[in-house]
Amino acid sequence: MEKPVIKEIIIVEGRDDTRRLKEAVICETIETNGSAINERTLEEIEVALNSRGAIIFTDPDFPGHKIRNTIIERFPDIKEAFLPKHKALGHNSVGVEHARIEDIQAALENCQTSRQVKEELITIQDMQYFRLSGNSQAKERREYLTEQLNIGYANATQLRKKLNRYSISPEKVEEILKGLEVNN
Repeated sequence: MEKPVIKEIIIVEGRDDTRRLKEAVICETIETNGSAINERTLEEIEVALNSRGAIIFTDPDFPGHKIRNTIIERFPDIKEAFLPKHKALGHNSVGVEHARIEDIQAALENCQTSRQVKEELITIQDMQYFRLSGNSQAKERREYLTEQLNIGYANATQLRKKLNRYSISPEKVEEILKGLEVNN
């Protein structure tokens, strides 16, 4: 099977991620060299974003989220690719470099683009209505929703921000969560 070509430059944490991505797709990467992302790297990301576009594809762990948030703060309209934690498990670590090729390709195919939020589509009340916060099943429901949307797991507050950032409507959330109820 031919490898997909990714025109955007993919932002990863390190060389093991770059190596694994190049096994899955034809691409170029920018490595942040861990969570200590510096100004030079941010400037390089800006050049990539303005010339070819860029996709953040960091590990589904605390340092990966920290890097992602640093980049999004500076470039709020950047594309993001996500892997659920269970698809990025290694022997003693979590990371893109441990993911299966098909999972990497799917994550890149299902990128989300952030938007600066002008109006909230999902409110705190919606989060409670959909039982994504404030009850015993909330974590399980958030895990299901974030995996179906391919947006990376988040606690209730962060999930509400993500849903708004990606312009995901309450109707879409309701439709996806119906799938969870059918499967249980």
